[in-house]
Amino acid sequence: MTDEEQRKTDAAIRPPELEWLDGDVPRAEGFDDTYFSKAGGLAETRHVFLSGNGLPQRFIGRKKFTIAEFGFGTGLNFLATLLALKDVNPAPALTFVSFELRPMTADQLLRALAAFPELGDLPGQLAAVWAPNPGWSVMTVGGAQLVLGTGDARHLIGEFRDQAVAPLQDGPMPPVDAWFLDGFSPAKNPELWDAELLKSAADLTADGGTLATYTAAGWVRRNLQAAGFEIKKVKGYAGKREMVIGRKAA
Repeated sequence: MTDEEQRKTDAAIRPPELEWLDGDVPRAEGFDDTYFSKAGGLAETRHVFLSGNGLPQRFIGRKKFTIAEFGFGTGLNFLATLLALKDVNPAPALTFVSFELRPMTADQLLRALAAFPELGDLPGQLAAVWAPNPGWSVMTVGGAQLVLGTGDARHLIGEFRDQAVAPLQDGPMPPVDAWFLDGFSPAKNPELWDAELLKSAADLTADGGTLATYTAAGWVRRNLQAAGFEIKKVKGYAGKREMVIGRKAA
């Protein structure tokens, strides 16, 4: 087994070590950071990632829509997006691409997502098909296609860019319409905010495509601008003063 194959295998078979705060908020011990806000994870997702990308309004009138994300975590962003899609008729065909180094187990996902009864049966649907493989996996949840890259996003995004995602070789991957940049804190997980990684993300983005992230760290903003995004600071969620949204210039 090559080093690259070993890296992918290790990433796939090692779920995160979690501490549970207040009974239901998962904290990744390896990154000393929580997966969602104790102030309200679903409301935060809606404020930062959905509203920050102009969703669900941008779904209207579209036949297809592609979202990409750094950090699948509990799957909350994905399921919140599916919930938002239910309010759009007709809804576009959604492809949701997510990169995750340490995927949770199905039991960990269900425990975390139990904090959000508004999601209905979507957590159960996700858990029923949850089977991350080394590299790429494709699952169908709520009528949407979830494309999960398990491993280091800095390596996997090259395969994605080069259309080398095996389950998708029957057709080209469309450009990304919206990015959810949801890695752990930049201070604790700088790899997911790396300048080259963000440049690769910009290259995969449709003209006029957008991004949103909870962080307003200066070096992250500079990396996003250098990648080709026009950046703007807006009001953050709850007690957080600022967050960042962006758009790829045509």
